[in-house]
Amino acid sequence: MAVQEARQGTGSGVHGGGCACGDCPHGAREGHRRAVAEFLLKRDEFAAGQGLPAAVAHSASASRQWVSEELTQSAEAVAERGRAEGEAWLARLWLRTACTVWAAVVIMLLTQSLTAIGAGWTSARTAGLLAALVVALALTAASWFHRSRGGVLAPVIGEDNRMSTSRTVAASWVLFVVYAVLVLAGRLAAASSPAERDALISGLDLARGAGAVTVLAVVCGIAVLVRRVVGLRIVGQRLQKVRAHRPRAADLLTDDAGRGTFADIQYVVISAVALLFAAVRLARRPDQLPDLPWGLATVVLISAATYLAGKYADGGRPVILSVVRAREAGDLDAPIRTGDDIEIRGTGFVPPGAQTADRLSRMVVRIGAVNVHVPLVPVTGGFSNPTDHVLTVPVPADVEPGWVEVQVVTAAGVATNRCMVEVTE
Repeated sequence: MAVQEARQGTGSGVHGGGCACGDCPHGAREGHRRAVAEFLLKRDEFAAGQGLPAAVAHSASASRQWVSEELTQSAEAVAERGRAEGEAWLARLWLRTACTVWAAVVIMLLTQSLTAIGAGWTSARTAGLLAALVVALALTAASWFHRSRGGVLAPVIGEDNRMSTSRTVAASWVLFVVYAVLVLAGRLAAASSPAERDALISGLDLARGAGAVTVLAVVCGIAVLVRRVVGLRIVGQRLQKVRAHRPRAADLLTDDAGRGTFADIQYVVISAVALLFAAVRLARRPDQLPDLPWGLATVVLISAATYLAGKYADGGRPVILSVVRAREAGDLDAPIRTGDDIEIRGTGFVPPGAQTADRLSRMVVRIGAVNVHVPLVPVTGGFSNPTDHVLTVPVPADVEPGWVEVQVVTAAGVATNRCMVEVTE
């Protein structure tokens, strides 16, 4: 068995087989997978009460603190591996996007060839293929220059390292309009008679492509406006944003927590249907800009307005509703003293996309002038503390008796509203 493994390692190179190094795509992926498996195993062992050293097993608070620190260190290792895997994934994505672009050109060539049987080859088919080649060459060059950031997808990846719905929709319309104009330019270059050239030039009149031009202007404006709105809401601490390890196609239809959102889904679906309709119109009338009917254009505009309204409605500040002394069943109610656990009740403590342990471990509660890290309390399959509605932390001994201020700082760095609590000796 050892000889066979050695042969496999030799045949596959330094980073083959079970490599967990971070300097190659395979190693980054394998290293992240192993780190996640080790963390989950450690979390479930601690949740079952296993693995605690004898020095802290006698104290509930000491064992909880020790477990939290161990899980935090392990979670940081998982996060580091995840970031390395995400960077390696983006680095190799540019080649995939370039291959996808050229595969689309080949499919278009085959489709044009098959449909030309019987109908004959026309100048419009030639112009369409030449326009596709020009667009493919431009996208390939862009992929090369942005190869470390995802290739063609680099412009549609947001600052939070997720696929941006508004930018993707706007980029799709921009590419389509550029392709349509290139088709007309190709036909104009091949036109022989003045009448044909005049007809092609008149195909660019605003009266014919007003619907498509209006939709293009609106979706591009929405992309710029959404970026501005999100930035201002983050600065104003009205929106919590957590950076993702890598972008995913599902980001176009979901929020930061991975849940499907109506505003995003309807915007993508309606825009895709309108683009398909415009592409069919261009194929049927390649001598003018696609005349998108105003009824369909209005539907796209309503969809864009709904998406923008959804962005305004997203998010919200985390809020503290009450702070009480944490007690087990059977304990008597008593004032809060130093060393006691307090239960902070509210909403919005865990930002969307911050459910991983490395994010949860960054939550801090300020009690007076003392910062207290929220301990991680593992249970099978997750954590019972912290949660989106309840945080449990101990009152440190450094807190002076009297009325103190309690404030929560989430993983996104957003502070909640303050709450005054009386601490007795």
